[in-house]
Amino acid sequence: MLVRMVSEQIWVKLCITNSVILSLFSFHSIIISIGSTDFLVEGDILIPRTRNALKCTNKQYSCRWPKSPTSGTVDVPYVLNDSEKKTILDAMKGFGTATCVRFIPRTTETAYLSIEPRYGCSSLLGRIGDKQVVSLQRFGCVQHGIIQHELLHALGFYHEHTRSDRDQYVRVNWQNIIKDYFINFDKMDTDNLNTKYDYSSVMHYGRTAFGITPVSETLTPIPNPNVPIGQIVGMSDIDILRVNILYQCQN
Repeated sequence: MLVRMVSEQIWVKLCITNSVILSLFSFHSIIISIGSTDFLVEGDILIPRTRNALKCTNKQYSCRWPKSPTSGTVDVPYVLNDSEKKTILDAMKGFGTATCVRFIPRTTETAYLSIEPRYGCSSLLGRIGDKQVVSLQRFGCVQHGIIQHELLHALGFYHEHTRSDRDQYVRVNWQNIIKDYFINFDKMDTDNLNTKYDYSSVMHYGRTAFGITPVSETLTPIPNPNVPIGQIVGMSDIDILRVNILYQCQN
């Protein structure tokens, strides 16, 4: 019994360690710094304890970043250290070429993204009106698609598999999910912006996300179980479309 308990503890630790290696492709776990005043929803969405965890109903906050009345662009200020700077800037440019969202170096703005190599890959959901950290750990998180994934969270987007209509498109295999991570598979009351479910979204969990073993399938596409899910190459066409719809871009 003692050997079994020790083995289980080692397995859990391995799952957490693997989260950095597998990163957002398999979504086994996300590590955040000890002592953080925030908590995680869906594995990598940081929620301030003073803010509603699911909806931006508090008038103190505006979930969307404002559009400039002169340029028509949505300017999102950021600060960034020199660690992996080129890769992060390249991922940001993908928004500028396909949407009206522009990530711009911060000057004196109160609301801005602070992109830091903390623990794991995580972001706040939408604009909070103050400094908000996007964590991109150097080992495992600084990849084009993962960076865009976290920036999409910062723009206000949830994971694809939590859409309000997801049960028509994926089956959640609860028996294969680590119990502590059930919350990561809860459905949200989402505005789907009249767009179809997107298996190819960079916001979609991988097939074995948070599985009890590395090969335990936690999400199965339906009706075709062989549809690929969980890519980290970059934003899909529908990801881009949703940004343009949400921010009323004229592209």
